[in-house]
Amino acid sequence: MTADRLDSLMQTALNTVAPAITLAVYHRGQQLVNRAWGYIDPDTRRIPVTVETLFDLASLTKLFTVTTFLVLASDISLDTPVVEFLPEFGIQNPRPIAGGQDPHTKENLPVLPDLAGQTVDPDTVTIRHLLTHTSGLPPWRDVYTIAPPPEPGNNDDRKERWQLAVQRLVTYPFIDTVGAGIHYSDIGSMLLGEIVARLHGGLLDDAIQQHVLTPLDLRDVMFNPTIARERIAPTEFDATWRCRRVWGEVHDENACGVGGVAGHAGLFGSASSVARFGLAWLNRATFEISPSLWQQAITEQVKDGPERRGLGWMLHSEENSSAGDLMSMASFGHTGFTGTSLWIDPARELVVALLTNRVYWGRDASGIHQLRRAVHDMVVQEVS
Repeated sequence: MTADRLDSLMQTALNTVAPAITLAVYHRGQQLVNRAWGYIDPDTRRIPVTVETLFDLASLTKLFTVTTFLVLASDISLDTPVVEFLPEFGIQNPRPIAGGQDPHTKENLPVLPDLAGQTVDPDTVTIRHLLTHTSGLPPWRDVYTIAPPPEPGNNDDRKERWQLAVQRLVTYPFIDTVGAGIHYSDIGSMLLGEIVARLHGGLLDDAIQQHVLTPLDLRDVMFNPTIARERIAPTEFDATWRCRRVWGEVHDENACGVGGVAGHAGLFGSASSVARFGLAWLNRATFEISPSLWQQAITEQVKDGPERRGLGWMLHSEENSSAGDLMSMASFGHTGFTGTSLWIDPARELVVALLTNRVYWGRDASGIHQLRRAVHDMVVQEVS
């Protein structure tokens, strides 16, 4: 790959998108790129980013949760109701349709006029609905207010925090009827994480470790990292809840509030490790997932406007995809709010993991979508 073009793009992004960036690219099983740019401390510039720097993976965590579920689900129908795994999910029945909550302002959102007064039977929500984000559950609610913020590095009470969280998660109002459309939902992914834990018979992080991280030897993918902070890219200064720079702890408030481990967020990792996870999906190896579930996961299950989804995975959208314009429509991937992404193009045997901390200067920072598109198009041009 032409180093000058890549360096020019990344140097511009360091000033406009994120102070820390890493990129790992595999093509036909060979690693083409494993590069790092920027600084952990952009003001003093004493700690350069390296290819071993860990980034908050944000919603890329969902991919590891979904993969673990699919490993455990070889004998489970995806159309099984959620209440068969979480009976408490159906206790409050029916549940009202409300407007949800804005994840940034924390304000309650209005219910759509044509849904006002309607209710939902939670018994009709299936595992498939959770995996395709068609459950009608809210995208976000302030689960983290169950308890004060934990002290950095201290998650001794995370079991208690999670138990309190589950009590809320199984009672939230819906924002739409079941199966009516795609509503990307952290709440649904958190519930899936609890289902994974119960199927495993232990904790969610133990399940992901046993069924995904250990088989792939991904030693630098972890929840609640205990390594030196200098090896971790910091995210934003949380001025409203934790009142500190978020560094070495998960950026997502809900994941932090429940102890750092959740189905939707919490994992940290390097670009190379995320790319190797993607390579395993590309090669259909290592994971003990049935061929049928594997194929369903990476092919279109639902479509809503230009948005297409498999099981857990985003698929290349019909317009303005974060995968760029040149990856094939068979491409599948995911993005994370902190500025992370993983995209896989089976037609080209291509895997691209781009990790940034684009929320370092605040969560309203722009430019990450354009950077993702530019990087993916550049990579495809180089390997074509």
